[in-house]
Amino acid sequence: MMGDGFGMGIPGLGMILVWVAIILLVVWLVGALVGNRRPRDKDARQILDERLAQGEIDQDEYEQLKKRLHG
Repeated sequence: MMGDGFGMGIPGLGMILVWVAIILLVVWLVGALVGNRRPRDKDARQILDERLAQGEIDQDEYEQLKKRLHG
């Protein structure tokens, strides 16, 4: 018996591969849907602006760091 052609001659392997593919597809879809709802990460400039606003750094340090960010 040659098998079903999908299982490469090993009984049941084809069905296992089908279920693995279905599970991976579901995981990927859920990840894609949930991933779009996560807030975007702040960029370095936004973090720098917030640190200045909160008083963590002074204006001179802010200007130095801003120059480093922009090259």
